[in-house]
Amino acid sequence: MGEGEGSGDGGCPGICWAIIWLVLIFVTWWLSFLLSWFYIILLPFSGCFKTCGDVEEMLLRVIKLPKTCGENMVAMKPVC
Repeated sequence: MGEGEGSGDGGCPGICWAIIWLVLIFVTWWLSFLLSWFYIILLPFSGCFKTCGDVEEMLLRVIKLPKTCGENMVAMKPVC
């Protein structure tokens, strides 16, 4: 066998995971775009109401999902 043939380096599964992460980037991009409006609306009220602050933190994590998907795509990490 030549170099890279059957060496078990996980190249093909890594590329498949990267493609799945790429698809997830587009899905999460639209989701974060839509939820960012709610985040902007709730942001001024998060200092006044504790509940708004908790919701704001959750929305911020959802808005950052495309970045997380991009980092995992570059690292070729499995989705699960």
